[in-house]
Amino acid sequence: MAADELAHPQVEDLAVGPILLALADENRRRVIAELTERPDEERLCASFDLPLGKSSRTRHWRVLREAGLVYQRDAGNGLYMRLRKEDLDRRFPGLIQAVVAADAGDASSRSRP
Repeated sequence: MAADELAHPQVEDLAVGPILLALADENRRRVIAELTERPDEERLCASFDLPLGKSSRTRHWRVLREAGLVYQRDAGNGLYMRLRKEDLDRRFPGLIQAVVAADAGDASSRSRP
C-alpha cells in the first residue's frame, strides 16, 4: 500500500460490531443515508453539511472507513467517499437499508407535534 493510500477492510473482514458502533452516531448515519440515495456516486467529503469542525469530520470519516461502510480516495485536492453497497449487501444483506429506514422513521416521529 502506498503511503498516501487509505486502509480499507476486506469484505470478509467486515464485522457487524464495528459497523453498528459507527452507525450509533447520528452524524455518521446522516452521511450513510445520503450516500444510500446515490450508492454508485462518489462524493467529496467536504460536501456533507454537518455541524462539525474539520477535525471532528476527519474522525467521523475514519470511523466510517475503518468499519467498512465507505471507500475513501485521496485525490490530493480533496478526499472522496462512496458507500460500499455491494460489499455490505453481500456480507450483511439489508442491514444498511434497515438502519437508514429506521432512522428516517425516528426522524419523522420526532418532527411531529
